[in-house]
Amino acid sequence: MPSNGSTPNPAAAGANEVFSVTPIEIKKQKTERLVKQFLGGVTTLLVVSLVIVIGYLLVKGFPSLTPSFIFENPVEQGKLGGIWAPLVGTFYLVFLSLLIAAPIGVFAGVYLNEFAKDNWATRIINLAVVNLAGVPSVVHGLFGVGAFVHFAHMGKSVMAASCTLAIMTLPVIITSTKEALAAVPMAFREACWNMGASRWQTIRTIVLPNSISGILTGVILQVSRAAGETAPIMLTGVATFLPLAKSQGLDYVFPYGLDEGFMALSMHLYYVAKQLKGAPESLPYGTAVVLIGMVLLVNAISIYVRARLRSRKKW
Repeated sequence: MPSNGSTPNPAAAGANEVFSVTPIEIKKQKTERLVKQFLGGVTTLLVVSLVIVIGYLLVKGFPSLTPSFIFENPVEQGKLGGIWAPLVGTFYLVFLSLLIAAPIGVFAGVYLNEFAKDNWATRIINLAVVNLAGVPSVVHGLFGVGAFVHFAHMGKSVMAASCTLAIMTLPVIITSTKEALAAVPMAFREACWNMGASRWQTIRTIVLPNSISGILTGVILQVSRAAGETAPIMLTGVATFLPLAKSQGLDYVFPYGLDEGFMALSMHLYYVAKQLKGAPESLPYGTAVVLIGMVLLVNAISIYVRARLRSRKKW
């Protein structure tokens, strides 16, 4: 009997027993905490490693990180001057390869996901796209030499290198486009079809606007890869050093034509780090910092646009 004279409530006692934490639930909670702590530790390790690498490059390359280093062309085989010409060449590569690969990749992804029938031919194409994403970049470079440098008579040039990079990055854009389109609920399409819209009208006005953020994910990956690749462009047009205009005219700002050889940051970094003798110690580190900064800047702009577009989703 309770000391205050009240009678116990059997229903309340039974409820407490029913909703009490069981040993199995306690074990699940402990396992979840351990997994959470492990994953958090791995993420922290990755972030710390990245900060250490970037910090090391900044410290070693700080003596070279001046405005003249950015806006002057390299001279004396790259020992002196800046990196303006390789920087412009990298922007050429990224912009032209994106201009070629993005429309083709998006249209191919739309066709494979929205129009193509599920048959053996479509399955072979999908398998080929997945396999192409794993082909080494030097193999793409050899393909670019045969297809664009010789067969298309482009020579070793900006255009040949950009086309090679576009072919190399197409599988990523196609795959990300297919996944983004597949994520749009089928109810959206059915509602539009019930209103009398055609398949293309549904894709253009409903499916693509709701999947654009996912498509941009593939484009962002393409930008990073195009800026950092060396083997394909080394075979299709990049040069370690080119004598360029010293004036401040238009030829200085845009030092290359589309049918000419060019310099790029990735190749320039390899050259000054491994092959150039007598260069300042900070030169390769400063070049690496600029290359990383350019990739981060382009990615940041793309991620911002993607976030704005994603905020307009209705689902």
